[in-house]
Amino acid sequence: TTDHLAPADTTAPIEAPTACHPYEVGGGITVLPSYLPVPGMGVLPAHAFLVDGPEPMLVDTGPGGADAGFQQALASVIDPDQVAWLWLTHTVPDHVGSLRWLLDAAPRMRVVTTYLAVGKLDMQLDVPMDRLHWANPGATLEVGGRRLEAIRPPSFDAPETTALYDHTSRSLFSADTFGALLQSPAADAADVDAGDLADGMVLWSTIDAPWLAHTDRDHFERSLAAVRVLGAERVLSAHLPPATGMTDVLVDTLATVPDADPWDAPD
Repeated sequence: TTDHLAPADTTAPIEAPTACHPYEVGGGITVLPSYLPVPGMGVLPAHAFLVDGPEPMLVDTGPGGADAGFQQALASVIDPDQVAWLWLTHTVPDHVGSLRWLLDAAPRMRVVTTYLAVGKLDMQLDVPMDRLHWANPGATLEVGGRRLEAIRPPSFDAPETTALYDHTSRSLFSADTFGALLQSPAADAADVDAGDLADGMVLWSTIDAPWLAHTDRDHFERSLAAVRVLGAERVLSAHLPPATGMTDVLVDTLATVPDADPWDAPD
């Protein structure tokens, strides 16, 4: 049961990694929301997604610390045994919290990821080679009637990161890109004050991808242009409420990050 799970726009304080009630966003996609507390800064979404169809696919597995709630949320929308695919964007703990459990709960599930990701995972758990499907940026995969394309996102905190564009639903699963620190949970990016959203995205990006301050500006602009040309109807970042019809706004905001003040960590 998910009766005890809070709604994704809960007003309750987030004091520990917290999974919330799943909800649909269109295109046959269900958000499996979680939030992480960031003391002194607010909260960080840490979402996973379920893509419906004849071959159901998860995108990431929720954060560590919220694994029990994530597993209950997933089981409320699908029998985990029916999950056919997992697109693992990267191997940071806020994306692989329930990976070990899923490998057992969904014995037929294949994991779509990169060579480097598997090398890093191998230090934590054994993923059988016959359950892996390599997908480097530019690769395409047909899953349950959907055409999926692996994308190198404009910003990331781990070199193995591979985002995903679903051409069928025009949905961009952007991994860490376009994430934002929020003052409180929200179920839709449009519900967040525009100024707060921009400030939260710039702050998060300077923390998550500090290298953007040193990147070649022309190269970065080309990576942003590659996102624009996709024509995504919705952006589904792990660290942002779902954003529909906001792609240009998000790209414009991210374009300001290389010139933003670097984040100074407390000491």
